[in-house]
Amino acid sequence: MSVNEQEQVHAQEHGALGSKQGWTDDNNRPDNRYIRQVRFTPIGLTGQERLGSSKVAIVGVGALGCVIASHLARSGVGEIRLIDRDIVEWSNLQRQLLYDEEDARSGLPKAEAAANKLRRINSSINIRAYAADLHGGNASSLLDDADILLDGTDNFHTRYLLNDYAVRQQIPWIYGGAVGAGGMTMTVIPGETPCYRCLFPEPPSAGLTDTCETAGVLSPLVDVVGSLQAMEAIKWLTGNRSQLRAGLLQLDLWRNSWMPLGLTGTKQPDCPCCGVGEFPFLDESMNETVLLCGRSTVQVRPARAGTLDLQVLASRLAGSGQLHLTPYSLRYARDEQISAVFFPDARALIQGTDNAIKAKAIYADIIG
Repeated sequence: MSVNEQEQVHAQEHGALGSKQGWTDDNNRPDNRYIRQVRFTPIGLTGQERLGSSKVAIVGVGALGCVIASHLARSGVGEIRLIDRDIVEWSNLQRQLLYDEEDARSGLPKAEAAANKLRRINSSINIRAYAADLHGGNASSLLDDADILLDGTDNFHTRYLLNDYAVRQQIPWIYGGAVGAGGMTMTVIPGETPCYRCLFPEPPSAGLTDTCETAGVLSPLVDVVGSLQAMEAIKWLTGNRSQLRAGLLQLDLWRNSWMPLGLTGTKQPDCPCCGVGEFPFLDESMNETVLLCGRSTVQVRPARAGTLDLQVLASRLAGSGQLHLTPYSLRYARDEQISAVFFPDARALIQGTDNAIKAKAIYADIIG
């Protein structure tokens, strides 16, 4: 019997389960989409069914987030939430694999552009896009009831906030970072493993660590780190938790080095998060300005949460500069140096400056 014939028999044998999970094509025939994955014994049909009923939240849909989201969508995770505050730009295309030139030309929010691609990859799962900045005020609404959280962020503040939320809510999360040719990843299971703050109690001071802007980043690196994160999520969601990697893994693809750092114990007793139970990154007030990694762009957010009618704003600004309105954002430029991208949650990205005071002044001048 050929391989194709074996797969057809296998699909026929499990057609009832396939229909139960929606693994059918338009003619209600068994869908072989996941057949290679189901054939992997540690996953099997039971594991695939667990994936289909799982919910994951990916915070940050840049380089790492694109890799993670692609793998989990193709693997059949039932619901994927994509949370990102940024828009697609030309410099992203070198390594952020879900985006193309049209996305950059349109300046689409990354969450929406990624969701569009993933829905074409797998239309049988639920993709939710949130063009939002994760903070203590909206963390519960965006992350609530997720089975696992995945870190695709590019800044320390959001990463520490993720750790606070995961430990407080007892939800596993998978850390990942990549810069230059080196990366790190760690799986955090609250109550069972050390948390992120056990290793790194406080964020580093500004300017002391490399970023994509200062050290660059290589595309194959984010593929590797994001794939490791996705694999850990698949292990957890399919019930193969004994196979999770313990500790922190550091790697350098340029020097061909892999250095696992084993960690013992469930937590550091003096850890301010999982030991003492303090969650300052969730409790602190929202930052009004944030310098985005890798370019001269400052995010400005009103001190109090609100909404912004983009069509009304576009009508008010008509004739005073160049406008590009989409269902997700409004780009406004008065000159070649400075432009602003506004979102319905009243945030704006002020492009062309890294000065927070200047960015806030531009925001106030436009909004009023």
